[in-house]
Amino acid sequence: MTTEALEAPEENAGTEKNEQVQTGEGNTSYSGLWRITAGQRNRYVGAIFAMALTNLFLFGAPIIGGHAIDVISKEDFSYGDPILLYLSELLAGEVTYISYLWVAGAASLVMTIFGGVFLYARGRLAAQASENIARSLRETLYRHLHHINAKFYDTADTGDLVQRCSSDVETLRVFLVSDVIEIGRAIMLVVCVVPILFSINASLAMWSLCMMPFLAIGAFVFFQKVKDAFEQTDEAEGALTARLQENLTGIRVVRAFARQEYETERFAERNADFRNKNVRLIELMGYYWSVSDFFSMTQIGLVLFIGGWFAFQGEITIGDLFIFLTCESIVIWPVRHLGRVLTDTGKAVISLGRVNHILQECEENEEWEPATGRATGLIEAQNLCFAYNEDEAVLTDLSITIRPGETLAIVGPPGSGKTSFIRALLRLYPYHSGSLKLDGNEVVNLDRFWLRAQIGVVLQDPFLYSRTIRANLAVGRPNATAADIQRATEEAAIAESIAGFPDQFEEMVGERGVTLSGGQRQRLALARALIKDPPVLVLDDSLSAVDTGTEKLILDALKARKGKQTTLIIAHRLSSVIDADRILVLEEGRCVQLGHHSELIGVDGPYQRLCKIQGALDSQILDDLQRTRAE
Repeated sequence: MTTEALEAPEENAGTEKNEQVQTGEGNTSYSGLWRITAGQRNRYVGAIFAMALTNLFLFGAPIIGGHAIDVISKEDFSYGDPILLYLSELLAGEVTYISYLWVAGAASLVMTIFGGVFLYARGRLAAQASENIARSLRETLYRHLHHINAKFYDTADTGDLVQRCSSDVETLRVFLVSDVIEIGRAIMLVVCVVPILFSINASLAMWSLCMMPFLAIGAFVFFQKVKDAFEQTDEAEGALTARLQENLTGIRVVRAFARQEYETERFAERNADFRNKNVRLIELMGYYWSVSDFFSMTQIGLVLFIGGWFAFQGEITIGDLFIFLTCESIVIWPVRHLGRVLTDTGKAVISLGRVNHILQECEENEEWEPATGRATGLIEAQNLCFAYNEDEAVLTDLSITIRPGETLAIVGPPGSGKTSFIRALLRLYPYHSGSLKLDGNEVVNLDRFWLRAQIGVVLQDPFLYSRTIRANLAVGRPNATAADIQRATEEAAIAESIAGFPDQFEEMVGERGVTLSGGQRQRLALARALIKDPPVLVLDDSLSAVDTGTEKLILDALKARKGKQTTLIIAHRLSSVIDADRILVLEEGRCVQLGHHSELIGVDGPYQRLCKIQGALDSQILDDLQRTRAE
């Protein structure tokens, strides 16, 4: 499945569609800044047209002013503009210096007003285009992150991903709202002003443009330097954000181990690195602005000096000199600002690359066989081999058939492949060889959404949203009734705890369920899975944080549901598995024992040893308790 193209909003329907570059199965990227504007280019064309009209009126004012100066200084109406002379005579009855000045001033004011109107139109169109692109890009990123392969998150830093989806998108938005138009504005100003200046005096026009190449070359060199500096700064900021996010998430662990000072020092190291790289970036910008200021002021000084000499020699008029100086001032600063624009372009290119790093990651393959209705819960594994890395097998030649409604317990030492089997069943990771089927259909060919809708999973460390208890319970089944919710909470032995909260089901749960105890989080997650009422229920060591009394209540409730759904129980406490229909014992990814508790307990093997260890521990605890009471 590929990510959705950045689409224009409804009011922009019918415009050209986004051109995206497919760089692999199930992924999307934007190969350049040009492609990212797709769908909004009509607005940019309108903004450029408005900018052209702005420049037309912008240059009109100094030209009118130059003619007015010549009329007054030469006391000769032949230097006046024919249209303004006609309007002056029409309004005053005859042409006088005062009437001409009034008309010239009014015309300049009108030119400025129209220039401002089109300047506003330019800004509005550019802002609409950039905001639409940024919004669509954020939504595309967010959606893509929900469909990306699970393996991507094994090495990704959450803080850095947040940085890419927020700060980098904002960098692109800032570039698109102003800098795209500024590039066109600078080019258009030069194109407009050159004919005007050469039409007045070619020699002075050459002097007026002599510094432009130096400014352009300086801007290009600065762009090359600052692009690398910004990339380093952006990466340092991403690392800083990742460190901050990690420490805030694990703040209780930090305090529990009294690591505040150590973590503060680690954060200070990242902060200092970000500061140093940011200072370097600011220094580069300072060098550019000072040097470009020198060239810009030198250019204006040359026009003033040489233009004044030409005026003294009678080659140009004072009005012409005024036009030269005004046009030079209008053009020189946008050209100078090309350095800033190129800087932002470099930032945008780097940010686009960081965004593409996410978008180029393949999404989960969605070439599925159609599946509808409710599964029966039949699970079949045949010679199943699974590995996260090609050289490290986690499951090897696993074969088992789990009948509908059967309760299967899976035990084994850490790393034996218990959770990996569940991940393969959920299609979170692909298995390398063999077969894994649900209701006779290979799971790799099933629609992921349908497949996962058939399986309810309760993890050892369950994730809860920072919402109300009711909202958390309704995640898997939004249309659940109050009776369904109450029944599920009673089966999960959490109903009494909820009744004790001030707001009961409307009680807010802290981030990741931090306001609840570990046992309450697990029981709430179990109730969430039971409300979903899936054909397959998976308990991945999900009773490890509850006391033995609560565990018994939950197991009794699950026993009452026996036969209604296929249940897979991963556990380390044998009290959770002894009533299972069968127990699968894994060692190093292989099935070493399979049978009922009463069968396996009498056979020399891993399960019997596990029972002896836990029995010895229970006996030791009981002896210690009795000895303590006797003392």
